[in-house]
Parts: sequence; structure tokens; C-alpha cells
Amino acid sequence: MPHPKPDPVTAVLARGRLGIPSVVFFVIAAAAPLTVIAGGASTGYAVTGVIGIPVSYLVVATVLAVFAIGYVAMSRRIVNAGAFYTYVTRGLGRPAGVAAAMVALLAYNAMQIGLYGGFGAVLAQFLQSQYGWRTTWWLCALIAWAVVAVLGLLRIDLNGKVLAAMLVAECAVALVFDTVMIGHPATGTVTFDTLSPSHIFAAGIGAALVTAITGFVGFEGTVVFSEETKDPRRTVPRATYIAVVITGLLYGLSAWAMSVATGPNRIVEAARADGTDLIFNLVAPHLGTSVITIGRVLFITSLFAALLSFHHTVARYLFALGRERVLPAALGKTSHRTGAPKVGSIIQSVVAVVVLVGYAVANADPIVHLFFWVTVTGGLGVLALMTATSAAVVGFFARIRHTEGPWRAVVAPLIATVALAAILAVTVQEFDTLLGVHPHSPLRWLIPATYAVVAVLGATWALILRAAKPDVYDAIGLGAESAIASLRGPAAVRQPADLS
Repeated sequence: MPHPKPDPVTAVLARGRLGIPSVVFFVIAAAAPLTVIAGGASTGYAVTGVIGIPVSYLVVATVLAVFAIGYVAMSRRIVNAGAFYTYVTRGLGRPAGVAAAMVALLAYNAMQIGLYGGFGAVLAQFLQSQYGWRTTWWLCALIAWAVVAVLGLLRIDLNGKVLAAMLVAECAVALVFDTVMIGHPATGTVTFDTLSPSHIFAAGIGAALVTAITGFVGFEGTVVFSEETKDPRRTVPRATYIAVVITGLLYGLSAWAMSVATGPNRIVEAARADGTDLIFNLVAPHLGTSVITIGRVLFITSLFAALLSFHHTVARYLFALGRERVLPAALGKTSHRTGAPKVGSIIQSVVAVVVLVGYAVANADPIVHLFFWVTVTGGLGVLALMTATSAAVVGFFARIRHTEGPWRAVVAPLIATVALAAILAVTVQEFDTLLGVHPHSPLRWLIPATYAVVAVLGATWALILRAAKPDVYDAIGLGAESAIASLRGPAAVRQPADLS
């Protein structure tokens, strides 16, 4: 039976709606600075017991800055909402690319859905403490889910304006809190113990590094939104570097400031006692109640902004795979009215609500079991994707003629590949520490193994497509060109490089 020909209008995302500021807002909103600071860093201290969280953020920021060199060099030649999937396809071949796509879908869904646990728990606690309203975390999470489901179907630039206002406010509050904490050190003098490079070689550093990686997930989304930018070859590189620098410095500063306010030797104990309230409790004696309340509200909006941003990322991955018919073609259509990938957006919403209901029925801890466990699981997947993508950059430039020079095309990507692979290996080895479970817990290997399973399934599906649907197989990685190529026939689909 012949495949239905894609409509080239609905198979293309709305173009020219995002500039550099909008893309930066989207990717930093996905990273959710106040969520990482108040939720991720404090929970990381508490669960891992590692005091080197601040230096971990700076190390990861440095590695990702090197990773970005080759990443953005490749982005100037490939404009595709599939991001990691497309890059791995172009650099390492189609089977590897589809494997990466399946890992990406699992990882980004984990990031998005895990955030509902943090949002629901924090909002429920806020409503009770401020207004005396007793409610459940899952009810708050479901309300957020409904709003995200609606916004996910609207124009992307409207969402960008919502995220921009939230992001500027939360970064400003974070800096105010940092100033207060550094200005009131627990020991009477400002100490830099948690920033010592020696922590890089300490036990449990893998858990700290993946905690840090989780805080940066979203910065690579500059490429996901590339098709909707006004000038992708200029917007994507600048937005990527801006996002890495801002988030890296802010995370490192804030995590260190917390350790200054508690004392380096008490930061883990304080984080375990106060949880996500730690940063607010530390600044409360020195700031007015209204400022603390504003900070708590922005913590909640930060979580919401991240939910919305990751929802868009998942929807666009599904769109990219549907457009190329790797997944059902219905996924590769956008709304005529808003330009949003409507089917992918709806599917992500359905998956999220099913998981939320499951956690609610199981009466699981929304912070530990949903927010922390599931988001760091997503972080592990994205770390694996970054490692593969960095290697793919080398493979891509080795296949084409270019003028990038050895630093961008070979040296920087190789350095990033080795560094990311090392972090990945240590992370998998210390995953029990990261989850806070017994070393013999099956969860230690079950979660990493899940990614291996979906990667194998993805590669196998690509090979099935090669045998059963060669025209679909040949279009893998073409992006928007796949719709046009499909209309012209199989001969137009062939790419110059052998990606088999």
C-alpha cells in the first residue's frame, strides 16, 4: 500500500517566529534556574551526600562549552527540529540516529514528567503554608498538566513571551538570594571549600556530575527550535553559548552560596533537613516576608516554565520522526492555525497524565521518586545523547568538505566526546549513590539498561525500514526536505553521504 504523501505545508514548523532572545528564554527556561537551585542543588546535596555540587556545575559547564563548539558548527549546516537524532544520523548513520531518537524520546519525557512531581509538591506545600488550603500534590500537578496541554497547541512565540517574563524574574531573585547568603556566612568568613577542584576526584562525584548535567538539560534545545528561528545559522550558535554561560555561572554561584550560608560541613545535613525549602530558610532571617513569598512563587513558576519548555521539545522530536515517517506520519503534521506540532503535543500530554495517575495511585513520594529519580534518569539519557552527538560531529565533518578548521571539526568534539564518555561511565557506576538506594538495588542497573534496550529497538527498527520501506529509510535525517523529497519520488531522497 503506498504511503500517504505528506503535505509540505503542515510538514513544516512555523518559520521566523523566534529570535536569539526567545530561543535563549526557551532553553534556559527548560534548564529552570530557580528549580535547579532550590530543588536540584539542595536535593543533590541531600541524596548524594556530596559537598562538591558547586564545582560539579562548573566542570559540567566547561565540558558543555567545549561540546557546543562542534555542536553549533554542525548546526550551521543542518537545520532540523530533530536535533540530536538528526546529528547522530548525519554523523554515525541512520540506525544510530533512530536509536538516538528513541533514547531522546524517553529522556525528554522523563525530564518533563518528573518535573510534575516537584511542581505538585511545592505548590501544594505553598498553598497550605500561605492560605491554609489542604490539597494533594497530584491535584496541583494535574492542573499544571491541563495548562501545559493547552499552551502546547498554541503559537510558539506566545509561549516564548510567557517564559521570558518568568525567567527574568527568577534569575533576579536567585541573584538576590545569593548575595544575602554570601553576605551572611555561617562561619563568619566566606569559604570556598565546596569549589575546590579536589572534589572532582572524590567518591560519589559521578552522582554529583549527573546532578549537574540534569541542571543543564535544555540548553541543547537551541537546535530543536532552529526551524522556527529567523536566522538559524546565527541564532542557534549565539543562543547556545549564552545559555551555557548564564546557567553555568548561576548554578555554581548559587550552590556555593548555600554552602557558605550553612557552612561547608553542614550543607548536606541542612539539605536533608530542609529539602527544597533550604534556600528560602537561609535567606528568611535577612529578607522581608514578601520577598520570600515572591521567591517561592517564582520557584513554582520556574517549575512550570520547565514543564512547558520540555513539552515543546518532546512534541518537536515526535514531529521530526513523524515527518520522516520513522514513526506514524500523523505526528509530522502541524496546526494550520498555530504552526504547532499538534499530534506530538497531544501524545506527550497523554503519556504524562498516564504516568501522573500511576504515581498518584501508587502513593509514591513526588519529590524523591518522581521529581528527583525521574529527572535524573532523563539527565542520564541526555548525557548519553550528548556523548553520541559529539562523536557524530567528528564523523559528519570527516564526510564533507568544509572550512571549519581542525579545532571545531575534530579537536573540540573529540575532547568533548572523551570527557562526556568519562562522566557517563562514572555516572552509571555510581548510579546507586545518585538514587540514594542500596548498592545491590536492581534500580542501579535497571534504569541505565532501559536506555540500552530502547536504543537497540531503535536501531533494529531502522534496519527493518531499510529492508521494508527503503524510501522512508533514505529520508531519515532529511528534516523538512523529507516532505519535498517524498513528493518528488525516491530518487530525490538520496543523500550525498552514505549513512547506511
